[in-house]
Amino acid sequence: MRQCRYRSKAKAHVQHVLTAIAVNLERIDVHLPPTPARQTRNPTALQGFLDWQHIPRPRSWRAATHPSG
Repeated sequence: MRQCRYRSKAKAHVQHVLTAIAVNLERIDVHLPPTPARQTRNPTALQGFLDWQHIPRPRSWRAATHPSG
């Protein structure tokens, strides 16, 4: 932020304005209230069935290993 990347006056001005906007956004973020934690989603019918049958299920179906590999 201390050194300008551009040599022309117009481009340097644009860089200074964008840098000032970024700094102001960071300053505003400090004063905003923290975002609340996300609520968990309701389980699907399949997930509810697996839980009801006491069948363990992976946290993510995509993380499960494929039988062939």
